[in-house]
Amino acid sequence: NIRYHPKMSSTTPPVNELSPETSEKEESPEATKSLELKDKGNKALIAGRILEAIAAYTEAIECSPKPNAILLSNRAQAYIKVENYGLAISDATDAIEADVNYPKAYYRRGTCEFALSKNKAARKDFRMVCKLKPRDKDARAKFAACDKLVKEAAFSAAIVSLATAPLSDTFDPNSILVAGYDGPHPNGGDVAMGDKEAEQEDFLFSPGNMPMSFVMAAIDRFKDQKLIHKRYVVRLLIHCRRYFQTLPSLLDVSIPDTTDSPNNKEPHVTVCGDTHGQFYDVLNIFSINGTPSATNPYVFNGDFVDRGSFSVEVILTFLLLKMACPQCIYLTRGNHETKNMNRIYGFEGEVKHKYDDKVFDLFLEVFCQLPLAVVIENKVFVTHGGIPVQPVTLDTIRKIKRGCEPPESGLMSDLLWSDPQPFPGKSPSKRGVGFAFGPDITEAFLEKNHLELLVRSHEVKDEGYLVEHGGKTITIFSAPNYCDSMGNKGAFIHFEKHMQPKFTQYESVPHPSIGPMAYAAGMGSLF
Repeated sequence: NIRYHPKMSSTTPPVNELSPETSEKEESPEATKSLELKDKGNKALIAGRILEAIAAYTEAIECSPKPNAILLSNRAQAYIKVENYGLAISDATDAIEADVNYPKAYYRRGTCEFALSKNKAARKDFRMVCKLKPRDKDARAKFAACDKLVKEAAFSAAIVSLATAPLSDTFDPNSILVAGYDGPHPNGGDVAMGDKEAEQEDFLFSPGNMPMSFVMAAIDRFKDQKLIHKRYVVRLLIHCRRYFQTLPSLLDVSIPDTTDSPNNKEPHVTVCGDTHGQFYDVLNIFSINGTPSATNPYVFNGDFVDRGSFSVEVILTFLLLKMACPQCIYLTRGNHETKNMNRIYGFEGEVKHKYDDKVFDLFLEVFCQLPLAVVIENKVFVTHGGIPVQPVTLDTIRKIKRGCEPPESGLMSDLLWSDPQPFPGKSPSKRGVGFAFGPDITEAFLEKNHLELLVRSHEVKDEGYLVEHGGKTITIFSAPNYCDSMGNKGAFIHFEKHMQPKFTQYESVPHPSIGPMAYAAGMGSLF
């Protein structure tokens, strides 16, 4: 058996690293093969080949003569990398049962619990890590971070009755002076508009009134790794929050009568999946498929931010386009347009680095108002994660109350977090939130609502897309070479009048040398 001994802690790696160590080896062929497979899994995981690592660890676990804490903990780490927190918690718990003194198992489980906002449970596990490895600075820092969040939550609950108005209702953009700024201005001038022109400037940020010339100038500035002024970002976010608040949770989208797309002369709607802060890959989509316009409309299906380190540029591009031409781009909320995910996966740190905490709070207000789903031509249902396990009507989805962080369970949670499974029925989600739904559930939902197809995102796919459930479910993922390591293609879908999906695949393009998760701080190092 391959087993870790706490007394060897001075020669073993920190708890947040993989476990290559073995304190003893059984000479059985099974144990030898298990060790070889573990080494194969470690190499694959370090190289970013996550699915290959999971397969190797799984085979190693099956070969092991008895439950092995190291193998289970390493597979848990691989599951964490693809946000399968439910499976990772299960493995970490099994690892603890195999060796109650194995600190990395508690560390992995605490990592998942933190990602799922179960901060009390995470604190308990990190406390155990500190007990087993009292000199580990990383473990102590993670325990302190969880403890702080638990106390902050208790304080917030105690003062909930003192809730104040949203920041977007009280923040005055006119208080922000535009000085020392050489970027574009919304009025097309060389200098900012004066105090007497404040109302006119504000009008330019309202839906349908933003000059497209300003949008394109901003995008060009983003390409050069420069930002637009904070005052313009604040105005944009305030107007976006108010605009999205007026929309239903389910949007109806029609195919235009004409198109100006460079590579498809048939009118169509383009559906894209996760983009995750990969700004230069978003620009590549526009290069291939044309800039969004009323005659070349896009649906971006959530997870615009996090992981990639150009998330600010991605979401600002989408929001600027939305305010310039509301019919050119439709945005649905993903599970990463949420406070906890942003804290972990880098968007919060990125916004605070590029702007400040108030701008981040305004982004959160916008995210809480984003619609949850789209129906194209009354035939195709588009949502980020999946569908509820009990069929509901489109009207029920349309009336979902927003303006909040997603609850742990319920309809909003299902739409943001769920995944398809190949066999009938429902299962607990591998992510620890929502459910996995089978082809029978998809069929029942589509039949109840007179629909033909479900399009969702939420999962990286090697080819950029995957067709499942007898052709009734499509996963679309638009971030190629995800996290600069997965090697996958990106893809988008065209829906023309006949509503048959047409796929376009593409590879990643070069970007400035700022790697994924560059702005993730503190607990972000867990992931």
